[in-house]
Amino acid sequence: MKILIVEDDTNIIEILRVALSEKYYLVEVATDGKKGLEQALATAYDLIVLDVSLSIIDGISICQQLRNQGCCIPILLLTEKDNIAKTITGLDAGADDYVLEPFNLEELLARIRALLRRGMISTTPIIQFGALLLDPRCGQISYQGKILPLTAKEYALLELLLRNSQRIFSQSSLLDHLWSLNEIPSENTVRAHIKSLRSKLRKVGAKADLIETVYGFGYRLNTKELEVGNVQPKIIETEKPIDSIKADEECDDRLLPTTDSAIEQRIKSQLAGVWERYQDKYSDRLAIIKQAVKYLLENRLTEDLRQQAQQQAHTLAGSLGTFGFDNATCLCQNIETILKSTETLGQTQAEQIQMLLLELQKILEQNPTLIPPQSDVQATYLNQEYRLLIVDDDLELAQQVAAEVTIAGIETVVAESISAARLAIAHSRPDVVLLDLCFPQSPEDGFTLLAELTALHPPIPVLVFTSQDSFTERVKVARMGGKGFLQKPVFPSEIMEAIATILQQSNTSSAKLLIVDDDPQILDILHTILQPWGFTLTLLDDPQNFWDTLEEFIPDMLILDLEMPNFSGIDLCQVVRNDPHWSNLPILFLSAHRDTQIVQRVFAAGADDYVTKPIVEPELLARVLCRLERSQIIRKFAEIDALTGITNRRKSAQELTRLLHLAERQNQPFYFAVLDLDRFKYINDQYGHDAGDQVLSQLGKLLKQSFRQEDVVARWGGEEFVIGLYGITQQQVVKRLNHLLDSLRCLEFTTSNQENFTVTISAGVAEYPKDGHDVQTLYRAADAALYQAKAAGRDQIFLSAMN
Repeated sequence: MKILIVEDDTNIIEILRVALSEKYYLVEVATDGKKGLEQALATAYDLIVLDVSLSIIDGISICQQLRNQGCCIPILLLTEKDNIAKTITGLDAGADDYVLEPFNLEELLARIRALLRRGMISTTPIIQFGALLLDPRCGQISYQGKILPLTAKEYALLELLLRNSQRIFSQSSLLDHLWSLNEIPSENTVRAHIKSLRSKLRKVGAKADLIETVYGFGYRLNTKELEVGNVQPKIIETEKPIDSIKADEECDDRLLPTTDSAIEQRIKSQLAGVWERYQDKYSDRLAIIKQAVKYLLENRLTEDLRQQAQQQAHTLAGSLGTFGFDNATCLCQNIETILKSTETLGQTQAEQIQMLLLELQKILEQNPTLIPPQSDVQATYLNQEYRLLIVDDDLELAQQVAAEVTIAGIETVVAESISAARLAIAHSRPDVVLLDLCFPQSPEDGFTLLAELTALHPPIPVLVFTSQDSFTERVKVARMGGKGFLQKPVFPSEIMEAIATILQQSNTSSAKLLIVDDDPQILDILHTILQPWGFTLTLLDDPQNFWDTLEEFIPDMLILDLEMPNFSGIDLCQVVRNDPHWSNLPILFLSAHRDTQIVQRVFAAGADDYVTKPIVEPELLARVLCRLERSQIIRKFAEIDALTGITNRRKSAQELTRLLHLAERQNQPFYFAVLDLDRFKYINDQYGHDAGDQVLSQLGKLLKQSFRQEDVVARWGGEEFVIGLYGITQQQVVKRLNHLLDSLRCLEFTTSNQENFTVTISAGVAEYPKDGHDVQTLYRAADAALYQAKAAGRDQIFLSAMN
């Protein structure tokens, strides 16, 4: 199991590292709060040991940010004995347990074991499947009473399979769970450990396939083999999968951009304009509520005026919070609750509302927070234009959302009624609709339009955006085909994230499909079904041309017929699964066969799905879209750095190794560059981490624009980036890097306090084979050159001294 220690005391770090490593835990360390938060968000850990008093970001803030992001990893706090107040605050912030310093090591280890079990069904530490038994208390695994002599990595691998006996782990998933960020193992490393583990199991009498290979998917524990032995399986501990495994199960959260300085200034300007234009209308809404209170005190409040006041309080509660008036939202909700009461309103209620109005007035006299806090998960720009329709009778709020979303390059239209929305859709079909459910002045509500939009072919994705929050309505929206449900008030940045997620899901229809079938009629039918949905199709009736077509077309998905001349669909599937570059490509089979054995053969060969002929259009579309979405989700979590939108360390290490092998085979040049932002710690300290994140996000965008699609561009952590360039001369490398440095120098960033600043970057370059033959050696050479560039004054490029 993987544990992250976030601690700035090197003595404590070393004590914990030694003690936990002895117990076969995989330990990673961060020595300040910023690095700790970055690692916790980037990697799937089973537990975080977190010091409360940290530099840059304190432990309690880390707790809060992780929990706000939906991270459920158990957190154990280390806190001073005389600082109980911080301990309580930490537990309230989301920590699961705490230990007082100086701590008793055995107690600390016991609490760690308890927290690792807490997310599971059973509280018994021992796990047993048949003759195979794991006892984490002594760090031993035995088979039929014979202790297995395992290395730490083999123990961790077998423990992971035991604790998740129903799960199939891909090689990349095992790498994420069992190796640290600082290590760069290949998938061959996983196979070597599996082979060694199987050998040791055979020596104590277990069958060879106790660890089963599921072709095209990965590895799992073969519990059937345990059941057929002499010892009938007795599961002492049946556990649900550990929380950290959720990393590659969650839905895609492809978000919208963190803006650069110019864009943020435009947002601020536009939102300020919205507030200035509609500030008087907010005052008018308050005046109606004040009038209702006055009439209530005079005992002449009419039902009509009461309903008007309630509606105005409802509208204010849904929109003021988005300007940064958080407390105003709560006050308005309290006013609405009083006015909605079925009890007779009297003097007491009038005085309560008066007190709330006084507080509300004070808040609104302050300057609004025009730029709300961005979510901690950052994002990359959408790579195409989209059209959004906002259907809401609260024009002020709709204008504010439109101002924010337009910055992201999304064309926005606002409709204040259901009928206006229908006209807007008839004029130009939107890619997504943001829909309020409540329209008091209309006989139709939002559900009417939702039903119409989801019934279209293809349907228009709808994100419901309302102040109503009953569970019944959430279920109704889901049943009617709504793609999301947001409750007002909500920051525009959160709306952008939800819209981006929906657009990402709907964007699967632009995917490239390679369809292989020897029957031209079937190909024609599939073209007729799939082409109207926007898919790019390549139809192939001769499987002998499959590989050339695959490499030329580079599809997002394969659809294969089972039986074809020369090569069957199973042959093609196995060839794809055997190639590391294509092994994760989604594959769907078509066949008239319903025989169980044939279906099993198809899935054993590595198929993702199976559709029987004759083809039913809705079923085929649903399966294609579902498989594409799933593929995108897995790729997003496995390969992309969320803040910069470029490749992460794990994926880039594999790609760099692939390019190195290609350079060796083809006798081509290969250059490895390490880039590091200059004085980045000063930027974070001086201007805040939001400004630092803005720089990283913009740099990610700039890197993607500056280098070729075939180049490897990745973030390796913090402010460090790497670039791999194949088949290019040294002069071209330096020219491209100088262009990047010039472009970054010209960018000006603006903080929320209107402070302007610029940044620079330094780079070191190593060359294959002169400076090394593997990624690690080239990295060390390039890193040494980087530090020469830093020492020489920064903002420049140095080639490796060995070159």
